[in-house]
Amino acid sequence: MKKNSLLKKILKTPLPKNNMRNKIVAGNWKMNLGIQQGADLIKNIIEAKPQLNPHQKVIFCTPFTHLNSSSEVLKSAPSGYLLGAQNCHDQPSGAYTGEISVDMLTELQVSAVIIGHSERRQYFGESNEFLKNKVDSLVSKGKMILFCCGEPLSIRESDKQNEYVARQLQESLFHLSAEAMMNHIVIAYEPIWAIGTGVTASTQQAQDMHAFIRSLLKETYHEDVSKEISILYGGSCNATNAAELFACPDVDGGLIGGAALKAESFLPIISAMP
Repeated sequence: MKKNSLLKKILKTPLPKNNMRNKIVAGNWKMNLGIQQGADLIKNIIEAKPQLNPHQKVIFCTPFTHLNSSSEVLKSAPSGYLLGAQNCHDQPSGAYTGEISVDMLTELQVSAVIIGHSERRQYFGESNEFLKNKVDSLVSKGKMILFCCGEPLSIRESDKQNEYVARQLQESLFHLSAEAMMNHIVIAYEPIWAIGTGVTASTQQAQDMHAFIRSLLKETYHEDVSKEISILYGGSCNATNAAELFACPDVDGGLIGGAALKAESFLPIISAMP
């Protein structure tokens, strides 16, 4: 099988005839849960909701220490359940103590990787240029990229959030071809002021930013790209507000933090996917 065909089979559920975009709920466990707790969580979720629609995906983005055990659990999972990592290095190997390469992730059956999370940008100084290099490395290895973008409170209060997010996308993503964008990229909008604070952007604020991002995709590439790329909301999405957020025309799911750590709070979010 040709490489491109294989990538599409692994990474991308074929779109139904109505051109529905993939709907995705990704759980970002961050630095939480023990190894057995993580394996049990995945098992409980799959047992409670064993079947997903053809256009739905659930991604478990675990700490590095969980990847092997989570991969074993997911080997017997139905279609649509994927393993994700929270980060990777841009280099294939070398003297980078504490880092992990894309090839290492591949050995553990990792399908998707979070890139550019606000915590990586803030605490570890990851620049747009460094993220661009990570994107290129992941694309070359056929991975799905959950690319995070979003503004801090000061930018939101100055009403410059569109320019801020546009710069993140332009400097780290928009060098890719249209084909690479459609085959590898999922964008996750995370208003930094709403992460872990319990404060959620209003439904209209989320929809407005997602619509703006989609308009950038159309302007930079073409309408097919803007219609096909999934855009997730990543700011304190939970069981209470997920259905309302996911009903927005340009919100295709969520990148979930704390609510992804327990089956009873994560399952309602998965069920809220259209």
